[in-house]
Amino acid sequence: QAGCDITGLSAFTYTSNVTAYLQVSVKAGESISIPCLYDSQYENYLKYLCKGYYYRECTYAVKTNQPGQSGKYSISDDKKQRIFTVTIKKLNADQDSHYWCAVEIPGIWKDVKKTSNNLLLVLHQGPPSFYVVHQDITGFNGGNITIKFYSTQTGKIKWCKLGSECVTQPTGSIDGTRVSINESAHNVFTVTMSRVTTKSSGWYLCYKGDLQVPVHLTVNETFTPSKYNNSEPEICLYEYSTCIMIINALM
Repeated sequence: QAGCDITGLSAFTYTSNVTAYLQVSVKAGESISIPCLYDSQYENYLKYLCKGYYYRECTYAVKTNQPGQSGKYSISDDKKQRIFTVTIKKLNADQDSHYWCAVEIPGIWKDVKKTSNNLLLVLHQGPPSFYVVHQDITGFNGGNITIKFYSTQTGKIKWCKLGSECVTQPTGSIDGTRVSINESAHNVFTVTMSRVTTKSSGWYLCYKGDLQVPVHLTVNETFTPSKYNNSEPEICLYEYSTCIMIINALM
């Protein structure tokens, strides 16, 4: 990455309640998708994922002008939401730990890189210390959505919509939708969003302790049955998580 420099400015805006440093717990061999929010003036600039502990020494992993050249990485840019999403597959405990989301801004003499957030992946051979079974959740307009999280972390729970508001345990609202956080069982808690609307769609971050879990929510206008539809969240998520636990036990 010769000919690149770094400024002290940030090309990305997180609300004061949302950290620009993400630490995500993931099982080795699994995949993870990460949302990166940017300011409107950078809508048409190249975005990329950079790999390395130090930003000055990191190397390109994937760029929006070359979104699918590598089977390990993928990237997409939602210019309407001003969020680009990176996915890292088949995570390796020895190689995948530190990443950066960034925008590249062509300059007269040099290309200037501006960074959003440092991403630290905490990889485990067994179950992660804070995770959700599915990152992508689907609901329908006017319905309730409950998302189940598994965690051995301690600390207050916080639920934030990227670029918007946060709710701290136990209740609050985001974009007019009521949010309830309930720790009903040991190492398990749920986040329930009541009477969601299409405005509720987007990326969210769930916080507990020093870890975060990104979750993407899609709210459709009408009910569309699917395997992972969350209109009956307790049944759907219990069935799928039990299946995963059995597979892990047999490996």
